[in-house]
Amino acid sequence: MKIVAVCGLGMGSSMMLKMSIEDALNKANIKADLESADLGSAKSMNADIYVLSADLSKNVEEFSGEVIIIKNLSDSEEVKDKLLKALEKMES
Repeated sequence: MKIVAVCGLGMGSSMMLKMSIEDALNKANIKADLESADLGSAKSMNADIYVLSADLSKNVEEFSGEVIIIKNLSDSEEVKDKLLKALEKMES
């Protein structure tokens, strides 16, 4: 499974998201290939899940996998909850 943390420039917010995703995956004992990318690069990446901030939500139709929209990038609980729900949905 490949998960991409996306932000507008591929710098700070995608790295922050990546760390929150990594923490949630570790706590749930789930293995995944995790990357961070800017919006332009992420559009050309083939991933199972894309995690991005609400300000980028108008771009969701351009992604090939499941898209998770995060309203508060500093809320690791929101990231964890939405990620685990998306993973459950993909398994069913």
